[in-house]
Amino acid sequence: MRGHLKKMHSLLDSPVQYRLILGDETVELNTLINTPLKLIHTKQIQCIHCKRSIKKTYNQGYCYPCFISLAECDMCIVKPHLCHYAAGTCRNATWGDEFCNQHHIVYLANSSHLKVGITRHSQIPTRWIDQGANQALPIFKSRSRHIAGLIEIAISQHISDKTHWQKMLKSDAETIDLIAYREQLVTLCQQELCHINETHGNDAFELLSNDTIVEIRYPIEQYPTKIKALDFDKSPEITGTLLGIKGQYLLLDSGVLNIRKYTGYEIELS
Repeated sequence: MRGHLKKMHSLLDSPVQYRLILGDETVELNTLINTPLKLIHTKQIQCIHCKRSIKKTYNQGYCYPCFISLAECDMCIVKPHLCHYAAGTCRNATWGDEFCNQHHIVYLANSSHLKVGITRHSQIPTRWIDQGANQALPIFKSRSRHIAGLIEIAISQHISDKTHWQKMLKSDAETIDLIAYREQLVTLCQQELCHINETHGNDAFELLSNDTIVEIRYPIEQYPTKIKALDFDKSPEITGTLLGIKGQYLLLDSGVLNIRKYTGYEIELS
C-alpha cells in the first residue's frame, strides 16, 4: 500500500481500535499486532493544507507559507489563553468561529502522570487516546477555547499540562483517583475561577461534577524497555515487528514511530 500519511484514526473500545490512513487507503492496525512491517518513505512530502510538494514540514504537516499564514498554526493553538479569536485579531474569523468559539472541555488525564488539558467537546475521547492516557475525566465545560485556556492556566499552577511521551510509552500509568484530584484542584483554584466568572460572566463555564472517569486500554503485546525514536528523515526504510499501538505511536521491536510527526509523508507499507 502507498499513500500520504495522516493521523491515525482511533475508536474507543477495549482495547482501542486503530486505523492507519495512507491517502485513500485504510489499514486496520490491531490485526497486525505481532506482524513484521516495512514502511518506506518515498522522499515525497505533501502539505496537508495546500497539497503542494515540499521538502520539509512545519507543525506536523504544513509547508512554510501555510505555517506562517494559517490561523490554525498560530501560537494560540498551544497557548489558548492568548486566543486571537477572543482578542479580535484572528487571521481567519470563520475558522475561529468554527474551532474556537465552541464549547471546550477542561480535563484531567493520566498518561505518564497527572496532567490537565483542554479540547473541543467533539474531540472526546480522541484527544485522550492521542495523548496515550489510561484514564481521563472531564472537569469543566467552557463557552469557548479562550475561557478553557484561562482555566487550564490556573490549574497548571498546581499540576503539569505536559505529557512525558517517553514514560508514557514504557508502561501503563499507575491508576490514580482523578475525582479526588478534581475536588482538590477546584478548591485550590477557587480565586482564579471566581475571577473568570466576574470577567466573562456566570455562563463562562460549568463544573462537571457528575462526570465519571473514562478508562482506556491500548492494543499492546509488549512495552519497549528502551525508547528509540525512529525517524524517516534519517532512515527512509523502517522495519520491525509491531508490538503495540499507543497514542499516535507504533511500538515496533526496532523502536517507536510517531505517526503524527510524519503527516504528509508518502509511505509504502508492506
